[in-house]
Amino acid sequence: MEEYQLVPRIKPEELQKRLDDLAVRINRDYEGTSLIIIGVLKGAFIFLADMVRRLSIPVEVDFVRLASYGESSETSGKVKITKDIELSIKDRNVLIVEDIVDTGLTIAWYLDHLRQYHPESIKVCALIDKFERRQVEVPIDYAGIRLEKGFLVGYGLDFSEKHRNLPGIYEVQFQK
Repeated sequence: MEEYQLVPRIKPEELQKRLDDLAVRINRDYEGTSLIIIGVLKGAFIFLADMVRRLSIPVEVDFVRLASYGESSETSGKVKITKDIELSIKDRNVLIVEDIVDTGLTIAWYLDHLRQYHPESIKVCALIDKFERRQVEVPIDYAGIRLEKGFLVGYGLDFSEKHRNLPGIYEVQFQK
């Protein structure tokens, strides 16, 4: 395994402030209605848990697991569902909660997939919008943090299943 170091990028306090801001917007946008939140496993579970505790609107939570990276740091470009949602989303407002959107390939594929179930609306909430790597345009309705680059871990994001438990966001810098 390559040697690397973790360099702090986003402090836990900043993450929590961004979540507060996102929750205010989501509560306002869905006031008077209910919402199904679909967390994309595994990376979004910490972000989703912290986010739903901030919401005052009625929510139901479900999870999907999409595989596109494997153990690599680069997307394979092919997406498959390894754990599907169980709630019916027909005629419901849906919010997909993602840890990070970079190329956009996975979320674009999943948005197309969900549309066949005829939800009332679908929006995307990403903790991190890494727009520099975007290969397809996708709507990020709620973005916690916009970053240009860096391979990131912490707060649910991992590198080969490691570092999800870190309270902040760190950049993995490989040793030359």
